[in-house]
Amino acid sequence: MADDLDRVRDHYRAAGLAERLKMALAVFGSEEERLKPEQLATLDQFHTRGLAATAELAKLAGITADMSVLDVGSGVGGPARFLAAAYGCEVTGVDLSEPFVEAANYLTARTGQAAKVSFKTGSALALPFDDGGFDVVLLQHVAMNIADRPLLYREIRRMLKPGGKFAAFDVVLNGGDPLYPVPWAKTPAESFLLTAAATCEAIEAAGFRMLVQQDDTADAKTWFAALRASGPPPSLNLGVVMGPGFADFAANLGRNLMEGRLGVLTAVFEAVPVKS
Repeated sequence: MADDLDRVRDHYRAAGLAERLKMALAVFGSEEERLKPEQLATLDQFHTRGLAATAELAKLAGITADMSVLDVGSGVGGPARFLAAAYGCEVTGVDLSEPFVEAANYLTARTGQAAKVSFKTGSALALPFDDGGFDVVLLQHVAMNIADRPLLYREIRRMLKPGGKFAAFDVVLNGGDPLYPVPWAKTPAESFLLTAAATCEAIEAAGFRMLVQQDDTADAKTWFAALRASGPPPSLNLGVVMGPGFADFAANLGRNLMEGRLGVLTAVFEAVPVKS
């Protein structure tokens, strides 16, 4: 398992990320200029369909202002900042990548949200929080990097209060071998995809009851087609975070979806008592 985590950590190492972000954000003025979370949406939503997908998942999960939300695999913190701004809830992010957590804290300081949003470095397989501290856990485009799904979902279940919600938005195997590299993996060695059915089965086995399941593959394909037709990306894009090769990674994900090799699953679950 340590080798798997090391490969994933290397994929998201992102050396010099904070400095790249500072240079890219100069288009908004000096460091003292306070930014709005939506100004960062083209570079801080590290999943298919970006901010729209985060907003839809939050609505399905029923997030409200009095809730405490955990974003597992929080990247550079875009979903956490959006949730805090949109709902007024407290959001904690956790990510395996130290550069991502450093960048998330920097961007959150720039948006003035540090009182509501915080981040920690840690593994999704050993979450650094006490049991039962959160009302909702979000997991967006993260599970594809994790081989031990039973342990991942047990850890998420451990984080939730009784009746808490787990909202997942992940890429799944559909009908063929994926083409690599993709945004979460340069090779199959750090990619651990399951089908939608196998994903839901593993989640329910960890102590969850399914509330919502959606196949969002068609929406993802439409989004990629629109991206392709829109021409060059804006100056603030995920290439700032992941490096200049990211455009090829994203293009391969789009091709995998268009060719039916991969799909996109949205699902919300409720924590239920675990049988001892």
